[in-house]
Amino acid sequence: MRNIILVGAGGHCKSCIDVIEKEKKYKILGLVDNKKKGKFLKYRILGKDSNLQKFRNTAKYALVTIGQIKNYSARAKLFNKLISLNFKIPCIISPISYVSKHSNVEEGTIIMHGCVINAGSVIGTNCIINTRSIIEHDVFIGSNCHISTGVIINGGTKIGNNTFIGSGVVIKNNISIGNNCIIGMKKIVKRNVADNEIVK
Repeated sequence: MRNIILVGAGGHCKSCIDVIEKEKKYKILGLVDNKKKGKFLKYRILGKDSNLQKFRNTAKYALVTIGQIKNYSARAKLFNKLISLNFKIPCIISPISYVSKHSNVEEGTIIMHGCVINAGSVIGTNCIINTRSIIEHDVFIGSNCHISTGVIINGGTKIGNNTFIGSGVVIKNNISIGNNCIIGMKKIVKRNVADNEIVK
């Protein structure tokens, strides 16, 4: 297994650890967090974000494991920092999700347990596709997006960068949702959503 460091030790990180352990492709060397010390689950907190450069010698791989509730900027900043330090940032896919071989999932994105990613779909970098989400055929999702638990995105939908889709949302087929949007929990989206729009 390849060594990996996780950046961010909060609630979302616990779910990421579970997926990484289940996938069995990466060995978690430890975590980096600016506030916590000691151990997190069974893994050691290695230091702060400012120490990332020295950990590059022991791990080629790293993953952003802080969550994203409405604001994408912290995840995006850390992702760009890892790139600048020449870490490889893998795509992590739960083995108990289904991801079509005819889809494309880019680096830094994690597919949590119980998801379905169907043929023709494209998911950008540094996204969270959370537990039991369904991404139907020919969906496009930009970078730095969080598709929350139990979301259903129907075929042909386009979602821009930096957008947050709340738990239980259902999006009609062939809808366009812009950049920097927030769609509130359990909303049914039947119309296009412009850049920077909040749907409550």
